[in-house]
Amino acid sequence: MNIAPSHAHILIVEDDIASRSLLVSYFENEGYHVSESDQADDLCERVVQEQIDLVLLDISLPGKDGLTVTRELRASSSVGIILVTSKGDEIDRIVGLELGADDYVTKPFNPRELLVRAKNLLWRIFSARGGSGASDRRGPAGYQFEGWVLDPHKRQLTSPEGEHERLPEGEFKLLQALINHPGQVLSRDQLMDAIHDREWTPNDRSVDVLIGRLRRKLGDNPSNPQLILTAHGAGYMFAGDISP
Repeated sequence: MNIAPSHAHILIVEDDIASRSLLVSYFENEGYHVSESDQADDLCERVVQEQIDLVLLDISLPGKDGLTVTRELRASSSVGIILVTSKGDEIDRIVGLELGADDYVTKPFNPRELLVRAKNLLWRIFSARGGSGASDRRGPAGYQFEGWVLDPHKRQLTSPEGEHERLPEGEFKLLQALINHPGQVLSRDQLMDAIHDREWTPNDRSVDVLIGRLRRKLGDNPSNPQLILTAHGAGYMFAGDISP
């Protein structure tokens, strides 16, 4: 799924005016809807009222610090959170991730790297919501396709013959991402973002390994697949018929 920048609302919370202005102009030039603030005291309210999708949050703020705000935000919303930290804040970064932050960048940062991280996080957020072209294909019993049922609560795959198998998290997330975008080629980068909560490298072949496992479990002949198709050089596509 490609997220149009204009569909995403980013809030930059940074008390240093030079850094904040740089970030605001950079994301606005990329076409994003950007708001800004030099403090975080009313952040939870703003996220709801202004329908914020992603917060870039400086961890060292006057008043409420970034860690306190991260905990409050995560308790009240699923907004994306990227912490902006200093090099010496390793413990704070770890604590921030434990409190619910999605990612972090370290000052001085490369704006291009920050943009990529923001894009990847927004893709995951909009995919989870089923927004901007994605749709949640779940019926009352879960995802149903070609006689199979995928229960998202139990991560359980049920065959047309009624046999149950609980999928590992990676296989479940991958199959869910494919089912939610039927007929759409998803790149390896998009699928890696959907299944991993950690950084990955371009030569990571986890997606290909998991696709192989899913095909075996679905009885999808790898030499002539009918459910999960390979788009050579591009990625993978779900081609099964999904029942409402």
